[in-house]
Amino acid sequence: MQIILMERVAKLGQMGDVVNVKQGYARNFLIPTGKALRASEANIAGFETQKVKLEIRNLESKAEAETLAKKLDGQQFVVIRSASDAGSLYGSVTTRDGAEAAGNAGFTVDKKQVILGAPIKDLGIHTLSVRLHPEVEAKIELNVARSAEEAELQAAGKSIQDVAAEEEAVAEFEIQELFDDIGAAGLDDFGDDNQDDTSATAEEKVAEETTE
Repeated sequence: MQIILMERVAKLGQMGDVVNVKQGYARNFLIPTGKALRASEANIAGFETQKVKLEIRNLESKAEAETLAKKLDGQQFVVIRSASDAGSLYGSVTTRDGAEAAGNAGFTVDKKQVILGAPIKDLGIHTLSVRLHPEVEAKIELNVARSAEEAELQAAGKSIQDVAAEEEAVAEFEIQELFDDIGAAGLDDFGDDNQDDTSATAEEKVAEETTE
């Protein structure tokens, strides 16, 4: 199906280009979202008469997008989710979650602008793209953690495996200290028993000598 692009579309062309695409792609996405029109003689002629206005509007929206992109690019947002000890999420993080996380931080982002190849299913820091305009994108990070404290550790460069290893090491150290304390207490008791036995033997010898 032949269409005329009303804005730049990645991998298709620039505004005003007439291109061929599959009918389903055109009818279900490009035309309903206003990104293209059927390339009829009337639509092509109509585009030519509005071309200047459309280009000006595109430049204005592009400038606004670039301003937002400078503020948004490189931002990291925390998303709290339940997960297993191995780091697998009970569920997944989607484009909606990315848009909501950015929104909670004061940025206006629609879920349709968030580009995510596949749902996020693991704890950690994940990089996403946000397409603010057909020609403007920003990169953001989602810090997916089970708690705010865990998110801080991940932001500092520690993985969930590092955190688990540290917690395990601390637990083992505390257990070892407990065993050491118990062992020391046992030795003290044994020493006291020996001292009592020695004292008793000495007293018996004195008694025997006196008797003789």
